Amino acid sequence: MQKLTQEGQNLVNDLSNRYNLSSDAVIHMIVAVNNGGGTMAQFNSPELGGGGQWMQGGMTMVGDMFNNGLKNTVDNLCTEIANALATMTIFPVIPAGTKGSNQWWPTNLGMPFSSGGQNNIRYAVFPQRLAVELNGETTVYDTLDNNISGVSQQQGGDSSLTFSSQYGTISVATLPIVSGAGIPPTPQTNFAQPNFTQPIENNLNHETNINQEVLSSFEEASPLQERTSSNNNMTEQSSSTIIELIQKLAELHDAGALTSDEFNTKKSELLSRL
Repeated sequence: MQKLTQEGQNLVNDLSNRYNLSSDAVIHMIVAVNNGGGTMAQFNSPELGGGGQWMQGGMTMVGDMFNNGLKNTVDNLCTEIANALATMTIFPVIPAGTKGSNQWWPTNLGMPFSSGGQNNIRYAVFPQRLAVELNGETTVYDTLDNNISGVSQQQGGDSSLTFSSQYGTISVATLPIVSGAGIPPTPQTNFAQPNFTQPIENNLNHETNINQEVLSSFEEASPLQERTSSNNNMTEQSSSTIIELIQKLAELHDAGALTSDEFNTKKSELLSRL
C-alpha cells in the first residue's frame, strides 16, 4: 500500500467517509491524480465504474458513460484531491531526483514546462529533453529539434508513448537516449509513423518489381509461337491480340504504372510480332 503521512491518512479517512468509498479506492485516486501532476488522472477503480479519466476543468469520463451521478462523484473527488495535493503533504517527502518523488526526473534538468502520467508511466518535458519514468526507472531522451506540444500513451495498456511536434506524431522510441535503459518499442496501431531506417533503394526496387510483374503478365498473355504453331489462323488472331495488348499498355503508361522507356520497349517488341 502507498505510504502516507499522518495528514495524508486523515485525508483518506475523510474522503472515504464522505464519498462512501474504501480507503484503497481513495488512495488509488490520490495516486492517479498525483501522477497526473494534479491536473489529470487515469484510473481503474471498480468502486468508481472501472476505467476512466479526469481532467481539471470538468472533463470526466467513466466506464458507465451515461451515469452523470458517477461523473459528478469522480469530478468532485479528484478536484478535492488536487486541491489537497497543492496544500498538504500527503506522501512522505522524498528527495528530488529519486524514485517515488514528485520530482522524479534528474535534478540537473531543472523544472519541466509540462508533465503528466498515465498508469505506470510518467513524463516531463524540458528544453531539448524528455524524461520518462516507467515502473520507477527513468530514461532521458534528446528531443532534437522537435517542439513538443503533447505526449500521449498508446491505448491498450502497453508502454508505448508518442509526442506531437511540428513534424506530426512521433514515437518516443525513435529519439536518441541521453541516459537510462529506454522504453522497449511496441507495435503502433493508432498513428502513422515514418520508417527512417528503410533505405530509399528498397522503395525503388519495390516499384521496379511491380513494373516487372506487369510486364511479365503481358509476356504470359502474348501469343507465343509454341502456343500457335499448329493454328492456321494464328496470324489474324495474333494481330488482333497484339493490338489489344498495346492499347492496354498505353492505358497503364497513362496511369503511371509503366515508365515511358518500359512502354516503348514493350510496344516495339509487340509490334515486331505483327
